[in-house]
Amino acid sequence: MTAPVRRGRPGHSLDSLLDVAVAVFIERGYEATSMDTLAERLGVTKSAIYHHVRSKVELLELALDRALDGLFAVLPAADERPAIDRLEAVVRGSVGVLVAELPFVTLLLRVRGNSPVEAHALARRREFDRVVTDLVRDCVAEGSVRPDVDPALTSRLLFGTVNSLTEWYRPGGGLGAQALADGLVTTLFAGLRAP
Repeated sequence: MTAPVRRGRPGHSLDSLLDVAVAVFIERGYEATSMDTLAERLGVTKSAIYHHVRSKVELLELALDRALDGLFAVLPAADERPAIDRLEAVVRGSVGVLVAELPFVTLLLRVRGNSPVEAHALARRREFDRVVTDLVRDCVAEGSVRPDVDPALTSRLLFGTVNSLTEWYRPGGGLGAQALADGLVTTLFAGLRAP
């Protein structure tokens, strides 16, 4: 059952609240961030925040789901394309999600499972990893990816590289999602493809 959508107060939307909350969670850590801190950063009262969400936990859940929903949206449905093309599409799509949702993905990559919300997010990340590993296995089976590297290792190396973008990529620095994806795919897939 979906919670009723709450209307925002003038000047603040749920999106702007999430943007600030995620920035503060990254800066201070989720546990060290209080609703008082968020209210102060937003320049509103706590009750203005509670107009949008029930708790700090809900803010975390919304933020993590935003990143995860974006990642799951890039997983291809089974189709007639070769598995290697589908894998490349997932990598390119994941770079696009990272660029579009950089703070949200950064927060996702920092959770450690210390709460039920974090544990659920980690379970979803593991499911994403499993789907990608299965896709790499399909690539090996079709002969498009080297068979001498374990598919789970290949998946982790690919997405470890994608995830590392959160450490150095900054929007407005001259590189867009397409250029990042092109560079990553060119570099990684050259060594990944079967000779």
